[in-house]
Amino acid sequence: MYLLEFNWNPLTGIDIVGNFKIHFYSLMWVIAFVLGWNIMKRIFLREKVNIEYLDPLFIYTVLATMLGARLGHVIFYQPELFSQDFFSVFLPFRFNPVFEFSGFSGLASHGAAIGIIVAMYLYRKKYKYKSIMWILDRIVITVASGAVFIRIGNFINSEIIGKTTDSPLGVRFIQEYYRKEEIVKLTGIQDYKKAYQAVTNNPQFQNLLEAVPYRHAAQLYEAFAYIFVFLILLYFYLKTNKGNQPGFLFGLFLILLWTVRFFVEFVKEAQNAERAEWLLNTGQLLSIPFILIGLYFVFFYKQKQTN
Repeated sequence: MYLLEFNWNPLTGIDIVGNFKIHFYSLMWVIAFVLGWNIMKRIFLREKVNIEYLDPLFIYTVLATMLGARLGHVIFYQPELFSQDFFSVFLPFRFNPVFEFSGFSGLASHGAAIGIIVAMYLYRKKYKYKSIMWILDRIVITVASGAVFIRIGNFINSEIIGKTTDSPLGVRFIQEYYRKEEIVKLTGIQDYKKAYQAVTNNPQFQNLLEAVPYRHAAQLYEAFAYIFVFLILLYFYLKTNKGNQPGFLFGLFLILLWTVRFFVEFVKEAQNAERAEWLLNTGQLLSIPFILIGLYFVFFYKQKQTN
C-alpha cells in the first residue's frame, strides 16, 4: 500500500516554437522571485526603509542567485562543462551536441547561497542605508520562501530524485526512468510525449510501467520542510526581539535550511556519481560549513558585537 502511489509523468512545459519551450520549472523561479520581492517590500514598509532601495536589492538578488546557482552546480557537480560546452554554463541554451533551449537547469543551492552573500556585500557597499547584517537577516526570509517553489519545480522536472524505496511514500518518476529515445523505441510511438502517456494509460504497455521503481519524493520532503523554515524565521522576526539581534536570523536560516538539506540527502540519489559510495555525499559535505557558520552567528556573533 503506497500513501503517495502515483505515476509521475507530468507536462513539464509549454512548447512555443521549434526547440523553444516555457518550462514550468522556470516559472517556479519567477514565482519565488515575485513572492520574495513582495515579502521584502512589506519588511521595508514595516521598518520605514526607503522603498527606492528595494528594486536594486531585487536585481542584485536575482542575478546573484542565478549566477551563483549555475556556477555552483558546474563547479561542484559538472566541471566538465567548462571544456565540453562552455557557453551553456552561463546561458539557458545547450550547444553540444545540438543547439537547444534548456532553460535554467542545473542549479545548485549551495552556489546560490554563496552568490547571495557576496551580492549583499557588494550591494551594501553601494547602498549604505543599513548594515550588511540587517540586509542578510531579512533577505533569508525571502530565500526560505523561494526555496519551497524551487523544490516543487524540481519535482515537476523529475530531477534530484530520491532513492528507490519499499516504503509507503514511493513515487514512480517515469520520465526520469525512460529517456526520450528509449520510450519511442520501446513503444514504437514516434511522438515521445504520446509514448509517455501510452506507458501510463495504455494497458498494452503496463509491463514497461512495472519496470519503473518507486522512489522517495525527496523534492517534496524538502519543499515541505522549507515551509517550516520560512514560518520559523517569520515568527522570530515578527513575534520576538531576535529580529533586532544582528546575525541571528541569518544564522538560524543557515542552521535550519542546511540541516534539512543534510538529512534529506540520505534519501536522495547522489548527484555526483563518483562520490555515491561515500559515507556523506557532496550535498551533505557542502552543507556542514553552512551549519557551522550559522551556529556562530546564532550563539557567538552578538556577544562579539557587544564586547
